[in-house]
Amino acid sequence: MAVAAVSYCKPSPFLGRLSSRLGKPPPQLCTEKPSLTSRVYALFWRSRKPAEPQEVSLSLGDFTLTTSDALDVSARKSEPKRILLSIVSSISEVSSDEWDACALDATGPERSNPFLFHGFLSSLEEAGCAVKETGWMPRHIIAKDDSENVLGVVPLYLKSHSYGEFVFDHSWADAYYSYGSRYYPKFQCCVPFTPVTGPRILLRDSLYKDQVFDIIISTLKDLAAKSQVSSVHITFSSEDEWYSLKERGFLPRIGMQYHWRNRNYKSFDDFLMDMKQSKRKNIRQERKKISAQNLQMKRLRGDEIKAKHWDTFYTFYRNTTDNKWGTPYLTREFFHSMGSKMGDKVLLVIAEEGDELVAGALNLIGGDTIYGRLWGCHPKAYYPSLHFEACYYQAIEAAIELNLNTVEAGAQGEHKIQRGYLPVKTYSSHYLPDEGFRNAIGDFVMREATQVELVMKLIRESGPFKEGTEFA
Repeated sequence: MAVAAVSYCKPSPFLGRLSSRLGKPPPQLCTEKPSLTSRVYALFWRSRKPAEPQEVSLSLGDFTLTTSDALDVSARKSEPKRILLSIVSSISEVSSDEWDACALDATGPERSNPFLFHGFLSSLEEAGCAVKETGWMPRHIIAKDDSENVLGVVPLYLKSHSYGEFVFDHSWADAYYSYGSRYYPKFQCCVPFTPVTGPRILLRDSLYKDQVFDIIISTLKDLAAKSQVSSVHITFSSEDEWYSLKERGFLPRIGMQYHWRNRNYKSFDDFLMDMKQSKRKNIRQERKKISAQNLQMKRLRGDEIKAKHWDTFYTFYRNTTDNKWGTPYLTREFFHSMGSKMGDKVLLVIAEEGDELVAGALNLIGGDTIYGRLWGCHPKAYYPSLHFEACYYQAIEAAIELNLNTVEAGAQGEHKIQRGYLPVKTYSSHYLPDEGFRNAIGDFVMREATQVELVMKLIRESGPFKEGTEFA
């Protein structure tokens, strides 16, 4: 397809700044007829089809570790001297014990994140969700010492699109395309389809932890160059990781989610007493509607969740995607696999009308957090306030009962605010080798961060809680 960039097009705010950074006129795709005096600045041929990435060796390199002089002689002899970095094309090539040990050390047991576990990530691959055919080609990085012990792992994917990420970069892709460059493929370090904060460079707690981190980040940059991809994205990382990546040349970006915090509540009513009177009244009225509709709520964990529950929940999930998202990322097999592997970490909230299951909300339980993920309802029924009950109030009750600190209710949703969920920052980091695009996108994320900070401040100042209620 041939596209001309002409002077009569009004540049978008993003592309205008981008063009000034690159020293080129701002291209636009316009539908109006050009005037006779319009000047053509550029003409080039290109396709939106992602380029095939360059094949790279599965071995990424052999690196020497430096030993601290503070170690005694016997400790130096027992510590590894070198690490080998390699790529695996499936998480099944790494034992679940070794992968999970890295994930647990990265968070600490008290803040364990179930989405980082081998069971969750392998279910996505085995069920055909995060695979090459869906635009998610696994390219996980594994770091081993000279005794074949795994010191670190990185969940990494080669992406041919930007769907299922929840950190939106479509305008960046359009900017690349407008200048005749390809944005896809790109490397994405994340948990697919899951906007949950947590570390992404998962390292064992060893004396060489910081060195291994530096080696992995340097290798990621080299891998981008060798594979000829546009960029590397590390999304929903921990805050500490975000700062470390910023120091190493990644562009820092922030976003916003709504989380509920537990102030040592003993009951749901205890939580309500922190709310403003109008919000408290509204929540109580919504909860009364559940019994008035002859609905019964249940919370199922582990073995309590049967195959029939997953089959029915998948029907509900598809009803939600068909009516709202348009793309069902997850398969029926995924829910069965994930449920069998994750055990008591899975919490399925269900609503029954008589003997019939009519709605459900999927949650996973971590060390100190309940993570709300998916919701679905019977396609031929509507139950007022059931969504709020299943997704938010049941999760809050469960967190109070289990003495957990937080409920993360997923991406977006301003309606969560009046139900006790407040804004918190999310973090992502982006490495773009092209200097012109890096500078322009750097300006963009700085302006975006200012807006996010302002919105968070305004929401907190007019929040649903009584004046003086403080959260850690």
